[in-house]
Amino acid sequence: MNQVKHVDVIAENRKSRKWSTRELLGRLLWSFLSPLFRYSPRLLWGWRRFLLRLFGATIGQQVHIDPSAKIFIPWNLRIGDWSSVGFDCLLYNLGPLVIGDRVTLSQRSHLCGGSHDYSDPTMPLIKASITVGSGAWICADAFVGPGVTVGDGAVVGARACVTKDVSPWKVVAGNPAREVGQRVMDSQ
Repeated sequence: MNQVKHVDVIAENRKSRKWSTRELLGRLLWSFLSPLFRYSPRLLWGWRRFLLRLFGATIGQQVHIDPSAKIFIPWNLRIGDWSSVGFDCLLYNLGPLVIGDRVTLSQRSHLCGGSHDYSDPTMPLIKASITVGSGAWICADAFVGPGVTVGDGAVVGARACVTKDVSPWKVVAGNPAREVGQRVMDSQ
């Protein structure tokens, strides 16, 4: 009996509408055209900016996005000037993803703006926003979870798992991420 009930809950979740018709059409079109992004030569930064803007992204000046980066929903993406998205980054931006000016997302960093409400038996999809402040650095293989704000100038250490906001100019590391220092910039 419990098994049948569980199957019904799963079926109910799968039938529920998670995306508008417009979003579904946009995602379908992006899935067909994203290979033009992914297989473009590395130095064609402008081409990738153009493609993302074509799909509704707001991309600043001189933004460098590696062709291996995976961007799920371009129209939910806003990147400030002079920022960089490195090799094999995963931007799972089901909700708005705002990246400030001069931000570095190092290789294989994962910004995850989606999850499921595990307290509800149907486990509905949660589409959360993520904000990365200007001058921040998300190091290699770091994970930034749904609803997180990484403050201006903050550093998220390599392989850190961030599930709570990071204050400006703080350095966090570990799993779960903990504050390990303050970022101080040399003035020159």
